[in-house]
Amino acid sequence: MTTLQQIELRCPVCDTKFRSQSVVSTNSFGGKRTDFHERAAGTQPLPYLIHTCSRCGYSGAERDFTDESDVSPVLKEHVWNELAPAIAAGTISGSEKYEAAAKVSEWQGMEPRHVADLLLRAAWCCVDEGDIEAERFYRRKAAWKFEEALSSFDGVAREERAVLTYLVGELWRRVGDATQSSDWFERVTNEIQDGPTQQWVVDAARQQRDCPREWFG
Repeated sequence: MTTLQQIELRCPVCDTKFRSQSVVSTNSFGGKRTDFHERAAGTQPLPYLIHTCSRCGYSGAERDFTDESDVSPVLKEHVWNELAPAIAAGTISGSEKYEAAAKVSEWQGMEPRHVADLLLRAAWCCVDEGDIEAERFYRRKAAWKFEEALSSFDGVAREERAVLTYLVGELWRRVGDATQSSDWFERVTNEIQDGPTQQWVVDAARQQRDCPREWFG
C-alpha cells in the first residue's frame, strides 16, 4: 500500500505556506506497463509526488519548495498569469499538477528530458483518472519532448538512448500513430550499446511493432 503523510511547504513564488501530502512508502504489483507505468496497490503515489501551491499554482517536487529554488521574475510572471487562474477555478487533478510542474521546468530552462518525464507522468495519472483524451494529449507532448532530448548530442546518456527510443515508439503507438511508432521502434537496434544486456529493448520494440501487448513480464 501507499502510505502518505502531511507536510508543510512554503511557496518560493508567493511565500504562501500550505499543507500537502507526501509519499512515505509504496509498493508495486503486477510489473510495469509497456510504457514503464508502474502500478501500486491501493492509493496510487504519483499525484502525491508533485505539490502545488494553493495560492499561485507553482508546482514541483518537494525539493522545489526550498530556498534554493530557481525563481526568477520571469518565472513568477508566468506562474501568476498561467497557473494561478487554474487554482482559482478549483482543485486540480494529479495530471494537471504534473503539467504545471512541466511548465515551471520549461520556464526555468530545464532539459527537455526532465520536462518529458513530467509529461509522461501526467499521462500515467490520466489512466487512473479515466481521462482518455487528456492521456493522449500528454502522451503526444511527452513524445515530442523525448524526441527533442534525443535529437541533442548530450540530451540523453548514450546507454539510455535505446530505451527512450523504444518509449517514443510506444507513446506514438498508444495515441494511434502507427507510422511514427513503427519508425521509432525500427530505430532501437541502432541505439543499442550492449547487446546482451539490452536485448530486452530490441525484443520489446519488435513485440510492440508486430503484435502489441500490455504488460512487460
